Amino acid sequence: MGHAVVVGGGIGGLTAALALRAKGWSVAVYERAPALEAVGAGLAVAPNGLRALDVVGVGDRIREAAAFGEAAAGVRSHDGTWLIKTDRRAAEERWGDLAVVVPRARLVAALAERLGAEALHLGVTVEGVDPDSGTVTTTAGTAEGDLVVAADGIRSPTRAALFPDHPGPVYSGETTWRWLLPRVEMTVGGVEYWGPTGAIATMPLADRALYMYAAALVPAGERADDEREVLLDRFGDWPEPLPELLATTEPGSVLRSDVHHLATPLPAFHKGRVAVLGDAAHAMVPHLGQGACQAIEDAVVLAHEIAHGDGLPGYTRARLPRCTKVAADSLSTMRLSMARHFVPIALRNTGLRIAARVAPRAGLRRLDPILTWRPPEA
Repeated sequence: MGHAVVVGGGIGGLTAALALRAKGWSVAVYERAPALEAVGAGLAVAPNGLRALDVVGVGDRIREAAAFGEAAAGVRSHDGTWLIKTDRRAAEERWGDLAVVVPRARLVAALAERLGAEALHLGVTVEGVDPDSGTVTTTAGTAEGDLVVAADGIRSPTRAALFPDHPGPVYSGETTWRWLLPRVEMTVGGVEYWGPTGAIATMPLADRALYMYAAALVPAGERADDEREVLLDRFGDWPEPLPELLATTEPGSVLRSDVHHLATPLPAFHKGRVAVLGDAAHAMVPHLGQGACQAIEDAVVLAHEIAHGDGLPGYTRARLPRCTKVAADSLSTMRLSMARHFVPIALRNTGLRIAARVAPRAGLRRLDPILTWRPPEA
C-alpha cells in the first residue's frame, strides 16, 4: 500500500481520501481554506451517489437526513401545468433509492468527521505538483505521494499544469441563485418550474427547512445589490407557493453564481502519478444534479482501480466516457429547461405532456444509465 496526497478538501477530495484509506492507503488532504466551510446551500445526492457513499460508510447518514413529504413532485410550467409528475414509488422500485436533498455542509461534515482531523491539513495552499515524482509543494513545505489526487475544483491549477493546452472552463450562459429557508410552515413538494424567464425549484429538507434554487440565461458577471428583488422580478408572478416563499426569503441569504463548465473533455483523467477528479476533471452544468455524484463516483472508482484494477489508466477508461456523457446530458437538459421563446416552449411543454400520457415511465427510463450505476466490486 502507499501514501496518497489529496489536493482539495471538498466532497470529491474527502470521499477519495476515505475510499483510498479503506483500501489500506495512508492519506493526507491539503485544503487552502482554514476550515471546511462548504460553499453553497443545498445538494442533491441521487441513488448512484448514495451507493458510492455506502462504500465509504456515509450513505446511511445522508439518507437519514432526507425529507420525503407526501406533496407531489416533478416539473411544472410557469403557469402551474404539470409537465412531468414523479412517481416516487416507481422511482424507488426502479433504482432502489430516491434522491436525497441535504445542506451541502452536512455532507461535507459527515465525510470530514469519518476521515478524522489527523488527515486534514487546513489553511495550506498547494503551489505545485510534479506528476512524475508525486512531489507536492505547499505553503507548509513539500509532501511526497505515491498517488496525488487533484480535487481542487473547476479552476484547478493542477489540471492547468497537467494539460496546458486544454481551454479550461467556459461560461455556460447561465447564472444560478441558491438559498435556504430554515423553516417553512406550508406543505411544499420537490418541484422545478420552467418558464420564459428561467427555472426555479423547491426542494424540501429535514425539519421543515427548504432548499431553493433558480436559474436564468443572462450575460456573465451581472449582479444586483438585492438578488431577492431580481428573483421576484423573474418569478414573483408564478404559481403559489413561489411568491410567498420568495417574499419570506432574506435578501442577504441568496447566493448567485455564474455557471462555468468544461465544454471540452480532458484527454485523460490522469497524468503520471496524478489523478484528476470531480469538477477539476469534468465540471458540468447542474441540471441533472450530478456534479457531486460524479465526483463521489470518481473517488470510489479511483480507489478500486488503484487497489484491484489497472491503476490510473483503468481509472481514466472507467470514468472519462461516463462523465463526458453525463455532462453532455446535463447540458441538453439545461437547454430544454431554459427555452425562452413562445414556440420552443409550447413545443417542449406539449411534447412532455404527451409523453407523460403515452409512456408515463419514459422519464425514469431516460435516467437509468445514470442512476442504476453501481460501484465496482473488489
